[in-house]
Order: sequence, then structure tokens, then C-alpha cells
Amino acid sequence: MKRHLPIILLSFFAIVVASCSQQTKWNHEQRKALRDALKSYRDMVYLQDLTEPEFVIFTDGVANDIEVAYPAYATFVELPAVDDTVDMFVVTAIVEELNEDAANMRHLYPYHTLVKQGILPDKLSHDERHAFYRCLAQKVNNYYTSVDAFLSDVIKSDTSSQTQINKFQSECANDLFDWVIEVTEVDILEPAPAQSTPQKK
Repeated sequence: MKRHLPIILLSFFAIVVASCSQQTKWNHEQRKALRDALKSYRDMVYLQDLTEPEFVIFTDGVANDIEVAYPAYATFVELPAVDDTVDMFVVTAIVEELNEDAANMRHLYPYHTLVKQGILPDKLSHDERHAFYRCLAQKVNNYYTSVDAFLSDVIKSDTSSQTQINKFQSECANDLFDWVIEVTEVDILEPAPAQSTPQKK
């Protein structure tokens, strides 16, 4: 997951860095610039499933965490890899939300998507969905050494990891709802060799 802060924000940093010696704390314009930059993460896995109000709350939290870690604006803006630092704060915030509530797994694997994929039955209640995501989170916790390692695989879209997650999803669906994914085997027949038509003499 490599992202870069928008050019407009980098330009803004360049303009205000000269005044940082006089004013070290974050001002309103600097806070707004950071929040605008965080909008570029909207299409990131997990975040793309958030509603607009949820996304605003999330980015506000990340921005606040950054300001607490770097109370002097000059220290933050002069970091050699400021975009990587923002990446780290975003991923850390996602991991914290996943650790805080297993139901937040729904943002990685939305229910409507799992129904379309045939992994879950339609019209599950809120409690049934919560039970599924709790089951899935437990299997993930047992399989991975940390949530960070799990999220890293999700972000990389690793094929083998996705296969393992699909297995966990199927197991939870079967255990909770007796929902079994059946794969119909189709015999592929080789085409019969073309027969030559006898020529008339």
C-alpha cells in the first residue's frame, strides 16, 4: 500500500514550513490540509466500506493521533518520509478498530458481497451476521500471529491468504447456518474426432 500525499498538500507544506520557526503548533489551515490529504485513502480496503460519516470520524481520529504524536507541526512536515508515516497511522487505526470489535470485519468482507459470492445465505439477522464475523475473527486470530500480519496479507491481496480466508468463511457459515457451498463437478469431454466422409467413386 504505497500512497503519496496530494501535490496540493505538499505545496502547502512548502509554503508554511518557512513560518514554522515562529509558530510550532498546528493551526486551522494545517489541520484542514491533513484531513484533506487523508481523503485520498477513501478507496483503501476497509475504508471504502465505511459510510461518509464513519469515514470522517475515522480520518478525524487519524489526524488527531498524528497531531498528538507530532505536536510541533514543523517536526511532522519535515519528516523524511511523511507519506509513509501517514500510511502507518492509517493502518494502525484500522488494526485498532479490528481489535476493538470483531464485527468490524464486515468492512473487509461486506455481507452483501459474501451473499453475492454464495458464501452466506441472504436475509441473515443482525445478530446472525455479528455471530459470523465474530467466528471469522476468531479463526483469523488463531491462524495469524497478529492482526497486523493479517491486514498486511489483505492489503497485498495474497492469493493463498485469500484462499485460507475463504475456507474460514465457509467453515463459519456451515457451523452457524448449515450453509454449505457445493461445487458441482462437470465432466469435460474431449470432442470426438471428425469422421471423414467417404468420397463417391
